[in-house]
Amino acid sequence: MLLKDFYKINEIDTVDETTSVTISINQHHKIFKGHFPNNPVMPGVCMMQIIKEITEGVVGATLFMEKCSNVKFMALINPDINNVLKLVLHISETDGIIKVKNTTHFDETLALKLVAYYKKVG
Repeated sequence: MLLKDFYKINEIDTVDETTSVTISINQHHKIFKGHFPNNPVMPGVCMMQIIKEITEGVVGATLFMEKCSNVKFMALINPDINNVLKLVLHISETDGIIKVKNTTHFDETLALKLVAYYKKVG
């Protein structure tokens, strides 16, 4: 985990190429003191890192992001209000490239859509 104690995985379930994950964000993490004081917002890059780390756990390899497409931040994630997130990752591999199609929700709100391409490191 790149950011120590930033989130924890509550539940993870993989069926075929689809992994569903429920995580809790640590709303008291120091990153929210700077992003933004008295109005915390989940940094988009942190969401992208969480997706990468979960994918690494599923595929059992260290990954390097080659590219992203269709990255859409649809709603602000305020950890004081919505600190439980549901991520759905469709993970496939073709010619050594791991493709992840992700949606991230809190409650019924779509917060993030992303397609990322990774290569295995080492």
